[in-house]
Amino acid sequence: MDVVAILLAAGSGSRFGGVVPKQYLSIGGKPVLRHAAEALLAEGQIAALQPVCAAGDESRLAEVLAGLPLLPPIAGGATRADSVRAGLDALAARAPDIVLVHDAARPIVPTGTIAALLDALARVPGAIPAQPVSDTLKAGADGLIARTVPRAGLFRAQTPQGFRYPVLRAAHAAADAATATDDAELLERAGHAVALVAGSEHNIKITWPEDIARVNISPLMVCRVGTGFDVHRLVEGRPLIVCGVTIRHTRGLDGHSDADVGIHALCDAIYGALGEGDIGAHFPPSEMKWLDADSAQFLVHAAARIAARGGRLVNADVTLIAERPKFRPHVETMRARLAELLGVELGRIGVKATTTEKLGFTGREEGIAAQAAVSILMPDA
Repeated sequence: MDVVAILLAAGSGSRFGGVVPKQYLSIGGKPVLRHAAEALLAEGQIAALQPVCAAGDESRLAEVLAGLPLLPPIAGGATRADSVRAGLDALAARAPDIVLVHDAARPIVPTGTIAALLDALARVPGAIPAQPVSDTLKAGADGLIARTVPRAGLFRAQTPQGFRYPVLRAAHAAADAATATDDAELLERAGHAVALVAGSEHNIKITWPEDIARVNISPLMVCRVGTGFDVHRLVEGRPLIVCGVTIRHTRGLDGHSDADVGIHALCDAIYGALGEGDIGAHFPPSEMKWLDADSAQFLVHAAARIAARGGRLVNADVTLIAERPKFRPHVETMRARLAELLGVELGRIGVKATTTEKLGFTGREEGIAAQAAVSILMPDA
């Protein structure tokens, strides 16, 4: 089956209030709209998204949803029904078997919801997720209770709602859709059966500001640890740059780049924690563009990889191993520089120095070594 989802993002969010429409607000580091789109696609049943946005927001929406299987965004109408109809018309040439209609203000689509809808649509032309009403219902007038409404058999409708595409398009064409509160009502009016599948309390529609606090979309975070080790020879005629700080010394470190042994070890620790190889895989020494390169850019890249994977650096610790020069006077400057490059507060960075008691190549002052360890909080795949 060809299944396409119409993602409704044309609302102004007047009930929510504020300058930014609620679908573009950020929750957990992503716009609500992006969460909704990714949730629709998470289980792989949907081939493409047909987004519908406010006129003039097409490029903004495309940027928010970049990288997803997206059909060209189109402008919606003054009402929800107008926007759904615009989405259905945009799909006319494709004519998918099934169309799902989902509110962009619902950032969570619980696992199994779409599968249940598709299973029901094999038997009936429409299906929606719904939750039984659990609260006592009161009809009111002038601030007083007029009557109690029996709740037996009552359900709260949610989205995504699923339909056979030609049936829903015909229902929109044949009825006064503006008076319907959802698409399922149009099928009801036309006499079509619409199935109820299990909804979820987690399928929250953001309508009021307090709804933001009810949405729990933070992934389970796990701690990943990486270690790095690097060595460079001391030679004449090179500046000595360690942990992003230039230090006065009779010799500097030899290498293809600026040979910053501290940053190189730290980059390897980060790439290792991410499972992304080592610094040479990202910045090969065989490429001339990295000749004498400032290693600061390598660390900035490593920090960007943490962010791109949805992670957060918990801490980083670097140990410098050399007989001379003495690094202790430079430790605080190094910590500050590393914190700046990584975009974290100073307290997350440790730098310390030691010697090998004049043993080995560092003891003979032939080179400098560094080892690093990092811990990173990462979403659990």
